[in-house]
Amino acid sequence: MKFIIILLFIHGSLASPRLDPLVQTKKGLIRGVQATDGDYAMFMGIPYAKVNESNPFGTSLPYPDFQDTYLANDDTSICIQNQQRTTNVVGSLDCLRLNVYVPNSATTRNKLPVLLWIHGGRFQHTSGGRHQYGPKYLVKKDIILVTINYRVGIYGFMCLDTPDVPGNQGLKDQLRAIRWIKENIESFGGDSNKITIFGSSAGGVSVDYHLLSKQEKLFDKAITQSGTSLSPWAFSDSDRNLPVRVASQLGVEINDSDEAVEYLSTLDPEIVVAATIELSKTFRPCIEKEFDGIESFITENPINSPMPKVKDTPILIGYNNLEKLFEYANKPADEYDEKVFEDNLALDFNNVDKELVKIVRNFYIGDKDVSIDVKYELAEFDSDFVFIHAIHRSLPKYLENGAKVYHYVFKYAGGRNYAKLREKITGPGAIHSDEKGYLFDMAVLPETPTPEDQAIIDKMTTMWTNFVKYGDPTPETTELLPVKWIPITEDTLNYLEIDIEQTLKKRAIQERMAFWDLYYKMNKQHIKGYRNTEL
Repeated sequence: MKFIIILLFIHGSLASPRLDPLVQTKKGLIRGVQATDGDYAMFMGIPYAKVNESNPFGTSLPYPDFQDTYLANDDTSICIQNQQRTTNVVGSLDCLRLNVYVPNSATTRNKLPVLLWIHGGRFQHTSGGRHQYGPKYLVKKDIILVTINYRVGIYGFMCLDTPDVPGNQGLKDQLRAIRWIKENIESFGGDSNKITIFGSSAGGVSVDYHLLSKQEKLFDKAITQSGTSLSPWAFSDSDRNLPVRVASQLGVEINDSDEAVEYLSTLDPEIVVAATIELSKTFRPCIEKEFDGIESFITENPINSPMPKVKDTPILIGYNNLEKLFEYANKPADEYDEKVFEDNLALDFNNVDKELVKIVRNFYIGDKDVSIDVKYELAEFDSDFVFIHAIHRSLPKYLENGAKVYHYVFKYAGGRNYAKLREKITGPGAIHSDEKGYLFDMAVLPETPTPEDQAIIDKMTTMWTNFVKYGDPTPETTELLPVKWIPITEDTLNYLEIDIEQTLKKRAIQERMAFWDLYYKMNKQHIKGYRNTEL
């Protein structure tokens, strides 16, 4: 009998645990390690692509086949970046790696569905390592978890409208990783026809871009948490002059952008990233200019893009109820700025005049001054505009294109609300990224959850992995999940409220979303990228 996964068995029994996780893939032999915190094997730091040394700002290259057995026991690789909340530069360009976590029950006879995580971090930060995204809660549910690294910042998202640096290199890294999984996951006991891509924040935006892209469909389901391509921070314009400015910041005056790219390509990446920090430059996906022979990823503004991949695709999508409270909860009184409405609206609208700003301002705070006294109202505005309404606009777009859509609002407040703990925020509700503490084993959180938190972990991971397996988070009601989660329809915007108890409700924050529906409809000609198409 031939096995693709090479196992050692105690007494030759097929039911015995895997002792030597050695896998023969199309790329060669890969040896992993057995986990110590669960019944699964870990294959960490597998290179799926490599950065082109002569053009590190361009498209990555396929990684060559392994000549010897690849030892996959190190997940510490991180793509070169500005470490979040500091001015430190960490990582390297030798970072295009992925981690595969495989329950010991997986074999070529028992192929398990695959859940592929795309990390967030504003397209500037973090990685897919298990320090932040530990797998033990999810792999307990008999799915294979994959986490990936991709280039961020200037190396992942510099957009120059040239064949050498067309833009969206980080998204194309993700595409290479998904292709690698599609081609090789069966060797690990995975089902290549059941791959769910999921992510949060910039990772959620990335998932949506994969649904929009014209490239082949490599997955059958999608989960997007707190982010879609309609988010006003989800893309930016090309910046042809950026390399010249970065070189100048380093004391080198070069007037030609192509020459500046060539110069920057010769430098230590830490020096280049440090210069972008000093310039306060942020990087996001862009609308690419198409070139013959160059694989493009995003070629139209998301509000105008068709979504043929969405047809018959189950999608699970939602947000946290207090997404941007972190911006205001501990904000000093002297840092409140009257321009908060104008500055946010300018992210998604051209020609933001005073009357349009006044309409929004009056809706949220009336005649009150922008101050610490209205911090919760400002947090609601910021959350609605930057995260929540973009998701509400995505829901009918998915539905119209033939998707089956499950919608949620997460509002549980417990001991694993990752971001609230980091920001020292107390009180009810959940802020941006809080839900991740109930899906992943995060090193910064308590090793042993409280019984209440464990209950939410059990419910969340069961619903998410049910979705991966069946395309339905509650295929049947159980003692753990007594509420049937019903997808949205044209007439009914169902959503599951995830709190101490799960409750099926209709049309979350109805009045605020109705306000933004009307605002976008009345001002659609001012939306950036709008091309006479219905939202």
